[in-house]
Amino acid sequence: MDRDRILLTPGPLTTTLRTKLAMLKDWGSWDADFNAITAGLRTRLLDVVHGRDTHVLVPLQGSGTFSVEAAVATLVPRSGHVLVPDNGAYCKRAAKLTQMMGRKATVVPFAEDVPVSADAVEKRLRADPSVTHVLLVHCETGTGVENPLAEVAAVCERHGKGLIVDAMSSFGALPIDARTIRFDALVAASGKCLEGVPGMGFVFLRRAVLDACAGNSQSLAMDLHDQHFYMEKTGQWRFTPPTHVVAALAEAVAQFVEEGGQPARLRRYADNCSTLVEGMGALGFKPFLKPQIQAPIIVTFHAPGHAAYDFKRFYEAAKQRGFILYPGKLTQIETFRVGCIGAIGRNEMQQAVNAVGDALREMGIPSGAPAL
Repeated sequence: MDRDRILLTPGPLTTTLRTKLAMLKDWGSWDADFNAITAGLRTRLLDVVHGRDTHVLVPLQGSGTFSVEAAVATLVPRSGHVLVPDNGAYCKRAAKLTQMMGRKATVVPFAEDVPVSADAVEKRLRADPSVTHVLLVHCETGTGVENPLAEVAAVCERHGKGLIVDAMSSFGALPIDARTIRFDALVAASGKCLEGVPGMGFVFLRRAVLDACAGNSQSLAMDLHDQHFYMEKTGQWRFTPPTHVVAALAEAVAQFVEEGGQPARLRRYADNCSTLVEGMGALGFKPFLKPQIQAPIIVTFHAPGHAAYDFKRFYEAAKQRGFILYPGKLTQIETFRVGCIGAIGRNEMQQAVNAVGDALREMGIPSGAPAL
């Protein structure tokens, strides 16, 4: 095969040659040139959510989950109480990390095939005034469902509760505007819809709550309050930064702006998603979610009901044809997932559908239809 395999995953994902080339230079972590890259990147990321007047941007080493954990530890005092609406695997992860840091967490369960209900969140806030924060996963990547960020944010604002948003799979693609949606923290990462490489998370912190965050975190390395003020004072990261990842993300964000920013990125991903769903439907596959709640980020499909189906064989057959799929995240039924994000377009999505069709034929499966 004369090209890299296309990653149809929710991150890491396929990147452009320009982004890859940006990693070929070594940087000194305290050097003024590298500090300028960090400063410019922080400003450009704030512009994506129109947040220069209301928020600061704090980068952090590690995967996106590192930054979710850091945001909870920094924002929520030890005596705090976090409400977690749960309609999937990443919501459950958010609740688990909150509890592991010694903060009280209350989970409000929802079915995996429906969005979180803002009305249900409001009822819980009325019933339990001890809740201090709500932690919302904007796009639950376990299924691909989009949760109602604006509606939940409005509920939190009415009740005077802090809002922490896990926007890992949505930031850069789905619209988020800090001028109209109040959030105390919003977390995203380099290797998702911005089409950088993995290794760096970042958190938007609302200026109005910054001072109250001092001393909350029980972690030295993951204290976003300290990270922010050290960066403001010195222009440097407190600890060794992922220099190549930062340089790649700066280049990826430049391409994001050139493409037309969030609206253009959403249009391309939506076209990818519709191309995928239509093509897979022609092969008999059925999406897990209804179209009206499907975010154009990752699509969960029911596994074929045929006796010859085995995900590992299916995965390998697609891989041999140049495409990396993603296993399902549901526990009750067998599924697999196909990402719509990355430096890919309609042609690659159609090629992926063709590869899936070839894989079915190789396995002797006449249709992708589920056993429903």
